Amino acid sequence: MSEISTKPYLLRAIYEWCTDNGFTPYLSVKVTAGVQVPMEFVRKGEIVLNVSFTATSGLKMDNDAITFKARFGGVSRDIYVPVANVQAIFASENGQGMVFDSIDEELLEIEAEAPRGGLGLAPVPTTAEKVEEAADAEKKSSETAKKPSLKIIK
Repeated sequence: MSEISTKPYLLRAIYEWCTDNGFTPYLSVKVTAGVQVPMEFVRKGEIVLNVSFTATSGLKMDNDAITFKARFGGVSRDIYVPVANVQAIFASENGQGMVFDSIDEELLEIEAEAPRGGLGLAPVPTTAEKVEEAADAEKKSSETAKKPSLKIIK
């Protein structure tokens, strides 16, 4: 019989410690094919996720994966993170938490190939174009607006 990893238990313990102390727990995640996150927020193959009560809905931390719903840019997204992909869990307020050993790429490839009960990696439409359009519109309106001025009244 193979031993169960201590990593999911440590993740749950640090998460509970963060919430008990009023801190905001964050996960640092290595993004590979087995991870379902909004790709537009991935930087250098990593993403940092706020997993607090207020930022997530339906948070479930199993021995195999962490799943929840979260809003990114006002759009609700389903998040799936295999425990093997979690690099660290920490409190944003003071940085205390736990960093885990680097993950084995071969193990991640095997996990990515395993079926996960209907969940799959799918492209997510980005709202980057909408954000750029709004920024352009705001820039144009600020260029045409008059500078604020004060008038002295006696």
